[in-house]
Amino acid sequence: MKIKPLLDRVLVKLEKNEAKTASGIIIPDTAQEKTQIGIVAAVGPGTEKDKIMVNIGDRVMHDKYAGTQVKIDGDEHLVLKMADIIAVVE
Repeated sequence: MKIKPLLDRVLVKLEKNEAKTASGIIIPDTAQEKTQIGIVAAVGPGTEKDKIMVNIGDRVMHDKYAGTQVKIDGDEHLVLKMADIIAVVE
C-alpha cells in the first residue's frame, strides 16, 4: 500500500522500542512507553500558512499522542500534522 500525505501532513514510520532491558528482562508491549521518534517516510506539499520543514529520511520527535496510526506492509506509521513534529533528531 502506498500513502501520499495531503496538505501539511507527514507520514512517519515509528521506531521499534527495545523489548528487553540491558539485564535481559523482557518488557511486555503493554508496559512499554509509546515511541515518540520516527523516520519521515513521505510528506505533503504543505500550505502557504503551514510549510513542510522536514525531508524524507529525517529522524523526528513528535507529540506523544498526536496523529493517526496506520499499518503499512506490517509496519506501524503515523500520519501527523507538521505542527505535531517537535524536532529533528540528529
